[in-house]
Amino acid sequence: MGIIAWIVFGLIAGALAKLIMPGDDPGGFFMTIVIGVAGAFIGGLIGTFLGFGKVSGFNLGSFAIAVGGALLLLFAYRKLKTR
Repeated sequence: MGIIAWIVFGLIAGALAKLIMPGDDPGGFFMTIVIGVAGAFIGGLIGTFLGFGKVSGFNLGSFAIAVGGALLLLFAYRKLKTR
């Protein structure tokens, strides 16, 4: 996937992660994209390591892995920002 596709995919994954895990987070729109793209990457690494699959394109499995990674990253981001 190209960089624009990763940004769009990350934006969607990050927005869904914020819908699932609502709260007052600093950063806004740009931070949502960063968390989503990084979460898709981290989710892909963890999913590949655990044998669930990898983020290989726009499909349901890749989207679930990306959203899971974004949720994990959003949780960690909130824990670090509250200190």
